This record gives sequence, structure tokens and C-alpha cells, in this order.
Amino acid sequence: MPEFKLVISNPKNGFSAQREAKESAAKALIGLKIGDSVAGDSIGLPGFEFQVTGGSDYCGFPMRKDIRGVGRKKILAVSGVGFRRFEKGIRQRKTVCGNTIHERIAQVNLKIVKEGKENLFESAEKKATENKAAKEAKRAEKKPADKKPDDKPAEKKAEPKPAEKKIEHPEKKEHKAAEQKPAEHPAEKKEHAAENKEAKQAEKPKEA
Repeated sequence: MPEFKLVISNPKNGFSAQREAKESAAKALIGLKIGDSVAGDSIGLPGFEFQVTGGSDYCGFPMRKDIRGVGRKKILAVSGVGFRRFEKGIRQRKTVCGNTIHERIAQVNLKIVKEGKENLFESAEKKATENKAAKEAKRAEKKPADKKPDDKPAEKKAEPKPAEKKIEHPEKKEHKAAEQKPAEHPAEKKEHAAENKEAKQAEKPKEA
């Protein structure tokens, strides 16, 4: 008897859950194609309605919607399931399965179209809340402790800097002193010249 692993996803919140389909539930899925709808009552989940979105066989080859039948085929893929694009314009030779569920299929992917009473994602929600709490705890540890307004250190007042003494060159000092002397009157210049002349004549030795 075939057995399938069901991967059920909820497009509203992004959670997923796994179930097993055995005996009658597996028989209800055989012959369905990608895009077909499945009643939850036929696979043991009353009140739900699902849509087949894909799957893979026992060797891991994915099912493709555009390949008809139940066997494997080698295609020259440009995009879609089983193809990873590295650069634009590249094509790859890929082995894929047809779009019909058969006995050699190992996993069937389903999407919820109508929700029932049972919560299929209880464990997923619990795990998500635990991960969120752990992340918040790590963030709280990294943040520094909040300081109270009273704990702020007193701001230091800027002290006035002492005035720097400028060292002047001696030549500049003499130049400034010469500039500061008042200009002599022309009459005073003549008197000074006469006095200097008389002083020089008095200093000369008298001839015998």
C-alpha cells in the first residue's frame, strides 16, 4: 500500500505542518494532478479543503505542472520547479516528474483553501513564539542599562585658556621703537647739526 508524507501550508501566516497519509487517505490522492482540490474528509482532516501544489518522488525528483503523466522526463529547463537561475539566458537539462500523483510519489504538497476546526499549526506557532522570545532576550542583553536622569555626570565648565605670550624678534623691536619716535622739526635738525659740528671741532687737537 502506498504511503505519502503530506506537507500542509497556510498561505495566510506562512506556517507549515506535516502529516502522513496511509491506506484510504493515500488512495484518495492517487490520480490527482497539480492544481486539483482535495476534500479534507478524504484524508482524515474534516472541515478542510486543500489544493495540490506539488510534490516529489522517492528519489527526490520534483513534480512539475507543465509535464503530463506519471513518469520521469528530461527537459531543457529555463525556469520553474527544479531550476535555479544563475545568469539570464541560461538553460539546464533537468530530470523531473509528471504532474500526476502515483504510487512512487513520496511527498505531496498541499495548500489550505478552506480552514477547519482543528489547529494543524499548534507546534509551529509554539516554536515561532519561543524563537521570538529568545531573540528579544538576546537583544535585551546587548542593550546597555538605561541611565536615570539623576545619574548623569555633571558637565565640566570649560576653563579659560591663559593668554599666550608672543616672543618678538629683537630686530622687530628696534624697528617698532624707531617708528614710535616723533619726527624732528627742520629747525631742530639744524640746531642739532650745529651742536654736533662744534663738538667735533672741540675734540680736534690744536696745532702747535
